[in-house]
Amino acid sequence: MTDNPFTSHAAVDAGVARVTLAGELDWDSAAAVEEAVAACLVRRPTSLCLDLTGVHFCDCSGLTALFTVRNSVLRAGVELRVVGVGTQLARLLSLIGADGVLTEGTTSSDPEPTHRTDAAALSAESRLRDLPA
Repeated sequence: MTDNPFTSHAAVDAGVARVTLAGELDWDSAAAVEEAVAACLVRRPTSLCLDLTGVHFCDCSGLTALFTVRNSVLRAGVELRVVGVGTQLARLLSLIGADGVLTEGTTSSDPEPTHRTDAAALSAESRLRDLPA
């Protein structure tokens, strides 16, 4: 049993969705992240805030889930705001060269991204997008 059991809370109010995650984001919890975001997208919000403040650990399965939901949100034409990226997740993103992909702030599907992008981050994002499910 883990010291940090995973929890997720999703809510949509006045067109703004918020998905709050806490605990360990890993193989066991990755599907719950995707389900929470999908449930919000059905309600057609204009923006979605992904709050990672309570995430204390993230492995490669959790990271794949985060990239999957990011792509789903942006494909739906919904503005994505990521908050609370902790040091462990930030380090993991940095190690794979994707530190610009889930940066804190707003990401839109516009051709001119509002977050920092560089060749390594874009390359990492495309590699993750092409992974089999």
